[in-house]
Amino acid sequence: MIYLDAAATTPVRREVLEAMWPYLTGEFGNPASHHELGARALDGLDDARARVASVLGCRPSEVVFTSGGTESNNLAVKGLVLPMVGEALSAGGSGAVDAGAGQVHVAVSAIEHSAVLESARYLERWHGVDVFVLPVDSSGVVSADSLESCVASWDGKGVVSIMYANNEVGTVQDIAALSAVAHRYGALFHTDAVQAAGWLPLKVSELGVDALSISGHKLGAPKGCGVLYVSRSEQIESVTSGGGQERGLRSGTVSVANAVAMATALELAEFERLSRVSDMSAMRDRFISRVRELVPSVVLTGLEPAEGNRLPNNVSFIFPGFNGESVLLELERRGVICSSGSACAAGSTDPSHVLIALGISEDDARTAVRFTLPVTITAEDLERAANLLSESIVHLANLRQK
Repeated sequence: MIYLDAAATTPVRREVLEAMWPYLTGEFGNPASHHELGARALDGLDDARARVASVLGCRPSEVVFTSGGTESNNLAVKGLVLPMVGEALSAGGSGAVDAGAGQVHVAVSAIEHSAVLESARYLERWHGVDVFVLPVDSSGVVSADSLESCVASWDGKGVVSIMYANNEVGTVQDIAALSAVAHRYGALFHTDAVQAAGWLPLKVSELGVDALSISGHKLGAPKGCGVLYVSRSEQIESVTSGGGQERGLRSGTVSVANAVAMATALELAEFERLSRVSDMSAMRDRFISRVRELVPSVVLTGLEPAEGNRLPNNVSFIFPGFNGESVLLELERRGVICSSGSACAAGSTDPSHVLIALGISEDDARTAVRFTLPVTITAEDLERAANLLSESIVHLANLRQK
């Protein structure tokens, strides 16, 4: 099998499993318990928090452990906006929906993950928050000018959420420039860095963000663990009620094993990042060139590699005239595993909202296939995958002619 769906998930790394194993066995204590076993669990949790903080360049108290990217995004977008709605309500709003109208704003890009888009729509429906969807160009880039035009018109408070790197087409945004624009007009800035972690710099001071989301299973940690960085200087509201764990933002018994796994995977990914980006970029570029040689009708979506702002491990194509799901099935028959887009949209018959935002027609968007390269991939694997892709397209073309 040639696995080319790393954006969907990655296998648990042995180092991560070994690090978390004690907290699944002998050191199983609840970190909130006031006895020796609980104290040792708390020490493990504190150590994991400090290690994540070191990678992000923040204070340990600004690290919140979550179940993954979706929860982190929900907590960031809703949690940063709800205090603003509360202030508007206190200032004279007639109800929860009326309070936000015209006073509280959210801006998201058109290519955000559904966790961000749906969080924004929730705030719009139930709290009257004004939601602005920022356009992208044909490569998926959000311009600083379009963001400035949006936030400059706000006459109240607001939050901007723009993903660091897109999960479908790999486009990387200039987060430092975009966050500077938002802050110039008094808005807070959150970035979904789920796909960026392990490939791009994550120091929050350099990015200029108030909140940042990461998911562990994209980095070799188990599914069900993630991180939200959120600045201590900003007011944020919990979206779950309970015992007040994780700074009061995420009630419920904290999984120390998952926190340790998250910290270990993030440390390893950051340690290896610079040494593997160049090699992975070169393999990605060779794969793109080879596929273009073998399938001349293919169209790359997102930025061309020469433009430099594409994830090193992301390759996404459309195959005009072919059904994307059929291409996937033919590849799987030949031992190549990839996807048609976001794993979170699996089962949907709708074309990708990301590709539509790039100006791609619905018919062409349905032909999309995404290849995201794991860190263990080899040049030989990619050469074989390109050849098998060519075989698949030829087979489908022959079927179509019968």
